[in-house]
Amino acid sequence: MKKKLIIIYVCLFGIVFACNDDTLEKTNPNGVTVEGYYKNGAELNSGVTSVYSMLKSNNLVAREWFFLHDLRSDDVAAGGGQLETPRNQLLLGTHDTGNSVLGTVWLAYYRLIHRANAVVDNSEKVTDLADADKKRLLGEARFLRAYAYYELVSLWGDVPLYKNYVLTVDGSLPRSPQEEVYAFIISELAAIQADLPLTYDAANQGRITKGAAQMLLARAHMQKGDYANAKIELLKVYSSGVYALVDNYNDNFLEETEFNKESIFEVNFFPSGGVYNWDGDGNGATAGTETVRTQEYSAIGWRNVIPSNSLLSEFEKTKKGDAKTDPRYDDSFYFTGEKYNKGANTLTDGQQNGNASVVDGMTQKVSWQKYSLMYKMNESFLTGAINQRIMRFAETILSLAEVENELGNTAEAVKYLNMIRARKSVSMPAYPTARFPVSTKDQVFAAIVHEKRVEQSGEQIRNRDIVRWRKNKKLKSEPLAYFQANKHELLPIPQQEVDNNAKIEPGDQNPGY
Repeated sequence: MKKKLIIIYVCLFGIVFACNDDTLEKTNPNGVTVEGYYKNGAELNSGVTSVYSMLKSNNLVAREWFFLHDLRSDDVAAGGGQLETPRNQLLLGTHDTGNSVLGTVWLAYYRLIHRANAVVDNSEKVTDLADADKKRLLGEARFLRAYAYYELVSLWGDVPLYKNYVLTVDGSLPRSPQEEVYAFIISELAAIQADLPLTYDAANQGRITKGAAQMLLARAHMQKGDYANAKIELLKVYSSGVYALVDNYNDNFLEETEFNKESIFEVNFFPSGGVYNWDGDGNGATAGTETVRTQEYSAIGWRNVIPSNSLLSEFEKTKKGDAKTDPRYDDSFYFTGEKYNKGANTLTDGQQNGNASVVDGMTQKVSWQKYSLMYKMNESFLTGAINQRIMRFAETILSLAEVENELGNTAEAVKYLNMIRARKSVSMPAYPTARFPVSTKDQVFAAIVHEKRVEQSGEQIRNRDIVRWRKNKKLKSEPLAYFQANKHELLPIPQQEVDNNAKIEPGDQNPGY
């Protein structure tokens, strides 16, 4: 039975907006205010827990987060007409400033930042905690805040940078330059590493570790094109002795093998009898206990998105199940005729809602297997409790391959790529191969692009890879068919933010919108 981080679901924070000064002066005598909270260590811990709850809410990792990233990549295609219009707009590049998915994620990250800022700003009141415990809790809150800013800046570019809890309704800020936002992220992640442990006991799994801070810092450096500093952080993770590739690739996406040696940071969900909390802020007695991912992507479920034809073509294969086929192809997707539910059922075309795919010239139905509960049940439109792995050690190794290649160390880059291929359950031929020679920097980069895509497909990684490679002028061709220069590099600032933030004018909008 998997151990869980105990979550206390409280709605602690919020700015109350009203029409006049008289209304603003009124307080709810039954409510909890920020000013009256944080009297002790237990309350500080609850405050930090509320930040975690926001991250795992419906508006972020439990649902909208994975949609936003995947729909902005070329890993997915529409499962059919059941894909809702705002999501389909993101997939086709026809979204505008009013798109509800991007607006929801933007707002949710700022609510997370708001909660984290309240924790950081009020922590000085707490005097009954050991110094190390207090620093650790603050380190967790500061990491989650930095993570939110990393998501925002990498998707939207210049964004408002709130370093403190906002006390008044006129406390909104203008957009800060990307360089300033990245500088804040980098300084925060560097500062908290000493305060975070390498590991936790079973009762506290899911909390932020030193390795997670180092990995996020490496991500930030890579997005900026600073490969030398990214390498420093990646090597810290790599040489820590904490992480390793698990033998079975599929163990990274199953419920029974959560928090394994490969996991650096995962968002913790746990079974609640199919109860899903739709509250966007992660509040309530059932807050964030399950995720809707399996329902949205599974072969038997809504099947809103399916693997794209280009992704299916990326895998080295002859046919599914053939000895020369990359085993990750079998582990990542379900095909018609395949066994599921521990081998008790056979998947049919009729069970798979919506569109078919074209694989090597053949039309057939293909569905996502990663993070699907179908491996152990005859699933039909269920929510589930499989933890979402945000960072895993395979990313560390693949990122080391990328930075070594960019720094001119192609042999080292190939060494790291072959580690990924040598995983016991994968055991693919080492590079160079006939399809991927690795004699030059460009050839090694092509192998990196391939290996990252097949290893991390459908893991909300590809979108940011494309953004980074495009920004740093690494792409030889554009992966997104709809892409328009000076528009689709960034998402538009949500219209709700332009309307409500007095410091952002329509002219401050991102290009093309």
